[in-house]
Amino acid sequence: MTVISLGRIRRAALVGALCALVVTGAGGCGGEDPDAGTNGVGKLPAAKIQQRTRAAARAASAVHLSGNVVSNGRTYALDVRLKSGGGTGTVTSKGTTFGLLRIGTELYLKADAGFWSHADGDGSGGGTATADKLGGKYVKVPRQDPQYRRFSGFTDKDVLLDGLLTLHGRLATDGHHEESGVRTIRITGDHGSGGTLDVSLEGRPYPLRLVRAGGAGTLRFSGWGEDFALKQPAPSETVDYGRQLPTS
Repeated sequence: MTVISLGRIRRAALVGALCALVVTGAGGCGGEDPDAGTNGVGKLPAAKIQQRTRAAARAASAVHLSGNVVSNGRTYALDVRLKSGGGTGTVTSKGTTFGLLRIGTELYLKADAGFWSHADGDGSGGGTATADKLGGKYVKVPRQDPQYRRFSGFTDKDVLLDGLLTLHGRLATDGHHEESGVRTIRITGDHGSGGTLDVSLEGRPYPLRLVRAGGAGTLRFSGWGEDFALKQPAPSETVDYGRQLPTS
């Protein structure tokens, strides 16, 4: 007959309770592998994780991107969906929201009359009458116009992601985390001052959350590989920018 001491039972119960309450970076009291059942990138060096996540992002057919980007001292709030053939969504800056739609090389910008009356930045945007004609329409922007280059980048998946998914300084991993219910591994540049990036540990190693270096914004990525329609606006809803506004 085996006799089990009451003290041993109590100690085992106490250890079990502590393990249930405490989560450690080493994987818990039971020595559980935090990467068990994942895609395995959490075990890789930070540089290799960054390489894998950039490759996954580049190979994905589509993505939904939202958050803030600070560029040249100006903050842009983005909510865009992107794929190889173009993109669509909204951008907000200085309290003004405008829509963007790019299908192939054709770029359309949709905003209210107030936006167009100040579109050139010096009050010579064609006058109130012209602004009223453009307000609420899909304005086709010619490729030679400075605004084409300025705004088309917000709808170009490869250009936008290649520019964003870069951490600065020495790379390192910063433990296991969670983003929108998905387990992630976080990598950092210069202990976070060079940015942080949460990479999915489930399925493909897609980037899920980026905190840019120097307080230059925070972005979230979702809808990887989820296709969406890019619909050409009706002629009645479209205005050709090049013909409607003065060139000088």
